[in-house]
Amino acid sequence: MSHFTNLKTSFKNLLHLERALNKLEIPYKREKKIIEGENSGLCNINLIIPQSNKYDITFDWNGEEYELVLDASFWIQPYPVESFINKLSQHYASDVIITESQKIGFQPIKSQQHLDGSNTITLQRWNSTS
Repeated sequence: MSHFTNLKTSFKNLLHLERALNKLEIPYKREKKIIEGENSGLCNINLIIPQSNKYDITFDWNGEEYELVLDASFWIQPYPVESFINKLSQHYASDVIITESQKIGFQPIKSQQHLDGSNTITLQRWNSTS
């Protein structure tokens, strides 16, 4: 018997979510969903992680964030669910930090992963005085 679970996340940006999945080397595909009702004509982009057992994992846009939809009893990813979410969150956050920092003139110069699994990103900005 299948029992799907919707897990709230803090993933609000599709590009950062896709980059985080790419860093974990997890293949996915995009799915456009047409919004019915008042907003007809608009669409959401959801992400689907195909699994060989056909119990795919999805990130569904709920209007505020991407919810992770899965059936834990049919999970066949390389990491346990909790570890997957932690690793994905870490890569997502790193991508947000680097992207937003670059917008204001910072460049990443060093990224280090520690034994406890945490990361340190070193950014630098040069003052240009002529």
